[in-house]
Amino acid sequence: MFDFIRSDLAQFTAYTPHPGGKVTAPIDRLDTNESPYDLPIELKQKLAEIYQQNILTNRYPDGSHEKIKQVLAEYVNESANLPQIITSDRLSIGNGSDELIRSILIATCLRGEGSILVANPTFSMYEIIAQTLGIPVVTVGRSETNFAIDLATAQASLQQTNNPPIRVIFVVHPNSPTANALTEAELDWLRNLPAQILVVIDEAYFEFSQTSVVGELEKHPNWIILRTFSKAFRLAAHRVGYAIANPELIAILEKVRLPYNLPAPSQAAALLTLENRQLILPAIAKILSERDRLSQALSQNPIFKVWHSDANFIYLRLKNTTTDPHEELKQLTNALKAQGTLIRHTGGGLRITVGTPEENTRTIQRLLGTGDW
Repeated sequence: MFDFIRSDLAQFTAYTPHPGGKVTAPIDRLDTNESPYDLPIELKQKLAEIYQQNILTNRYPDGSHEKIKQVLAEYVNESANLPQIITSDRLSIGNGSDELIRSILIATCLRGEGSILVANPTFSMYEIIAQTLGIPVVTVGRSETNFAIDLATAQASLQQTNNPPIRVIFVVHPNSPTANALTEAELDWLRNLPAQILVVIDEAYFEFSQTSVVGELEKHPNWIILRTFSKAFRLAAHRVGYAIANPELIAILEKVRLPYNLPAPSQAAALLTLENRQLILPAIAKILSERDRLSQALSQNPIFKVWHSDANFIYLRLKNTTTDPHEELKQLTNALKAQGTLIRHTGGGLRITVGTPEENTRTIQRLLGTGDW
């Protein structure tokens, strides 16, 4: 329709969080890996006071994020049992991790200078953002038994792809949608990659897995770790993410970051939750307990194969289906949606976020009682 629009955009479809099907109340939103719990009421009241008393809506927010970085550095060191290794100059704050992914791609692969490698199924935004920027994406598969990356194919791809060369590898630790942490073999492969390849390790679910490579950053200046406030810290509505990396890499990200990228209310919320993490993070134990209950209950259904999870969601597929599994999963997802439960059909299976005990009970009842979708 418009001659000035890039021709390849005609092939793209806008991202839709909840596609298709009618939703009835109550809506159990178990499709986006958010926390099932809102902020404690006392913190919401404090945040409202901060907005009323301290935030001037006619002024731009702090573009340096210095206060958040200071407290965030303390948290990263504390949560990894590290000495004061992580300092403010090793952190970059983004409008969600998506902005940081985009900044990484802008800084590395634009103008035909590079491509990226991902192992599917994985977080879809790596590929989506790369494609919107006109950056080629090289994909490899995963094991059907434990979803480990096909390292032989990945290594071969690095050697064969030279036009443009692979400059960035994205991995999630633990992976979404399959919930598996990186294996020692995968980590060894990443550790031995040449320094001219940027390794992005997305630890969005670190607080649930308690598995991190942040202690290895000193040895690997070509690594960036991504994290988010949208999961364990319950701030999905505020869109706050952060990168941890070598100071020189952070300085590059700061060059391409938009000024005033994080609104003042989001900055206030991030700082407030960090300073009051003792009120927020204990809920993780309850979520993990509910994850195990959900996983064990659904494993009792002989039609489901449920994998071990290191995150705040579980992943399952249909066993021994005689028809099109994609169509069956689509019908099952829509059937649950009609009953008020939203889950994610992705990567050839179902990803189900751990909700409240009541939500999880309804999910169990609906999935175990559903056979005619």
